[in-house]
Amino acid sequence: MPWTEDDYPVSMKNLTPEVRQKAIEIANALLAQGYAEGRAIAIGTKQAEEWGGHHGIQVKKSA
Repeated sequence: MPWTEDDYPVSMKNLTPEVRQKAIEIANALLAQGYAEGRAIAIGTKQAEEWGGHHGIQVKKSA
């Protein structure tokens, strides 16, 4: 099931919108390659967080 900005895994809710969008993009690509949903979410989230960190983008929403 591909995710969107309006329908994404709960585990991505604390990511900033820009990083969440990147995580969704990566996770959807992994799904298309045959990865299981849980694995795609975990990898997509981790890679998006790293991407945000490398680009000086805030990764998590402020409390």
